[in-house]
Amino acid sequence: MAHMGITLIQGGEELLADRAISEVLAQNKEATTTQLSAETLELGQITDSLAPSLFGDARIIVIKDIQDLAADLSEEITAYLDNPDENVQLVLWHKGGVKGKALLEKIKKAKPALVTAEAIKKESDKADFVRAEFSRLGRKIAPDAITAIVAALGSDMRELSGVCSQLASDVAAGALITEEDVAKFQQGRVETTGFDVADAVLDGKTDLALVTLRQALETGVDPVMIVSALAGSVRALAKVSGANRGANSFELAGQLGLSPWQIDKARRQLSGWSPATLAGAVVTLAQADADIKGASSDPIYALERSIIEISRARSRG
Repeated sequence: MAHMGITLIQGGEELLADRAISEVLAQNKEATTTQLSAETLELGQITDSLAPSLFGDARIIVIKDIQDLAADLSEEITAYLDNPDENVQLVLWHKGGVKGKALLEKIKKAKPALVTAEAIKKESDKADFVRAEFSRLGRKIAPDAITAIVAALGSDMRELSGVCSQLASDVAAGALITEEDVAKFQQGRVETTGFDVADAVLDGKTDLALVTLRQALETGVDPVMIVSALAGSVRALAKVSGANRGANSFELAGQLGLSPWQIDKARRQLSGWSPATLAGAVVTLAQADADIKGASSDPIYALERSIIEISRARSRG
């Protein structure tokens, strides 16, 4: 078993943070895992999760979005840092920014293993990321092919990663991946994306959602991207549902961190949803995310089941 301790992940790039978490899990396969998020935490939950086990079992506790923790919840982490459990691997993810800075400084004083997961924005950094992905996959790629991938798909790191995996799978083993291979891959993709699936789900169109899901999967859209698109759409609905209905979408955009068109779309989709069914959708998506990343023996079936459950919940809203 790997050494237990504290890991601090800093940065807002979800792909890199998820990989760091997966690496910790892989190093401690016999440990039981608990994943918590600031969004849903209640007072005492962190303390309970970190409390010593009667049997001294190895445990991994992952707490995401610690920048959003309320002061009393932050104190639960601080209290643990003063008296850590040698059987616990505590993984804390701070997405960056000034929020939660005091807690961050206290964590750093505990000398955690630091993992950087900063958002990759510069074109040159994205090209480096793509190059590293193919190296990780044991494949060689031409420089102009890297440029073509970044130019076509550089807006989302998960999609970039998914495309690298797909190209490595599609192009004959041992062959250099060329710009022509990238062009052929692009031509084979249809416009079906994770957001098309998300729209059908949130409109309560179960049959259309399943058909669109199949089309997306068949054209190389990574299941992780579909869950990510769904989660983003559900978060947008939740944000807009709590906003002033009379406010102009342009006025709300900065406040909610959404584009005006996203706010207008969310307002249209909110019909048929209630706070309870939206909360249920968040829980279902969290499970789908875990299933796709290895918790389920049949991740595609798990994804289909989640889509059915969420889209049918809309009519009950």
